[in-house]
Amino acid sequence: MSKTFEQFNLLPEIKKALELKGYKNPTPIQERSIPILLEGHDLIGIAQTGTGKTASFLLPIIQRLVENKKKARAAHMRVLVLTPTRELATQIEENFKAYSKGLALSSCVVFGGVKINPQIKNMQRGQQLVVATPGRLLDLMNEGHIRYDQLEVFVLDEADRMLDMGFINDIKKVVKKLPPKRQTLMFSATMSKEIEKIADGLLVNPKKVEVTPQATTVEKIDQSVVFVEKAKKILLLQEIIKEKKIKSSLVFSRTKHGCDRIVKNLAKYNIKASAIHGNKSQNAREKALREFKQGEVQALVATDIAARGIDIPEVGYVFNYDIPNDPSSYVHRIGRTARAGKQGSAIAFCDREEEKLLKAVEKVIKTVIPKNKELEPLVGSLKLPKPLPKSQEKPRPKSRPQRRKSN
Repeated sequence: MSKTFEQFNLLPEIKKALELKGYKNPTPIQERSIPILLEGHDLIGIAQTGTGKTASFLLPIIQRLVENKKKARAAHMRVLVLTPTRELATQIEENFKAYSKGLALSSCVVFGGVKINPQIKNMQRGQQLVVATPGRLLDLMNEGHIRYDQLEVFVLDEADRMLDMGFINDIKKVVKKLPPKRQTLMFSATMSKEIEKIADGLLVNPKKVEVTPQATTVEKIDQSVVFVEKAKKILLLQEIIKEKKIKSSLVFSRTKHGCDRIVKNLAKYNIKASAIHGNKSQNAREKALREFKQGEVQALVATDIAARGIDIPEVGYVFNYDIPNDPSSYVHRIGRTARAGKQGSAIAFCDREEEKLLKAVEKVIKTVIPKNKELEPLVGSLKLPKPLPKSQEKPRPKSRPQRRKSN
């Protein structure tokens, strides 16, 4: 008999919120983590993306905040969740609001790329829960707008990604200010020696929950690879989107400029797409995500910054337009599909120069990604547009001599 959320003795309001979200049965990490956290233990959670990790720590936190109600003083918080990206911070806070609906628990996000004053005002009111990225959190700390005297729970989410993005020193600065008596939770998709070292300095007698082998991929994802010339990748992408009538897909590029180029080229084929990467303003990134969630664009083209910050159950396809330099990023990229138990497809485009990168990915996930035989005939039929004969080329405009400006 499958287990339900009834076994955890959660508050009626939380159970109702879960019903509204359509959650019936806890995932493996939820089933194992929630009882440990409700008992107040420190926890190391090793779980790949898309396993329900966020709910596994937010539900016990909400229960704790309600059962022991305390008002957070100005500049204080009771719970801090530290996360690597703005998108993930926003996603976690949205989930917190959804799971705690009707319980009147305050929360806010703290991250860079937006004006700091609204965040200062939020902290002046005191918050039950704050979700933050390291840089802006340190800014507010150093200016005296954040204090930790009332902190009860500290969550370090996506610890391995934090390391990849060079946040280790920022994390250490934050941890130094935290009260020693607290509950600490650390989640990571992998457990390297560096992560173990961080855990040793953070947690006290932690329980460990590992629900999947490290760096494995979700079983419900149909993975495949297509070998295609670099110049033909955009032709292949637009053909697949049109042929399969794909309404929601994520396309991963290795670079920011690559993202913009893909969006521009898809527009030529009347395919609506938006880009999300580090050079985009926070407003532009939020707009792109909003349009994607609302089905206004068929493809969201992203760098790895979005690999862990997007939780949209309807994403049916993930395209690795470029094979990632970091093989573990592949796992997080394709984890954006097959969310909440749904099926999903992940198709990798591999040119000759990327074959070594593909081998590295296969070594990490401990499996050979099968060739997509269905798409092979399509690849063979792709033809690059022939360059115009020199006689038909538009002559370059002659550069006019610059006039000397008068004083």
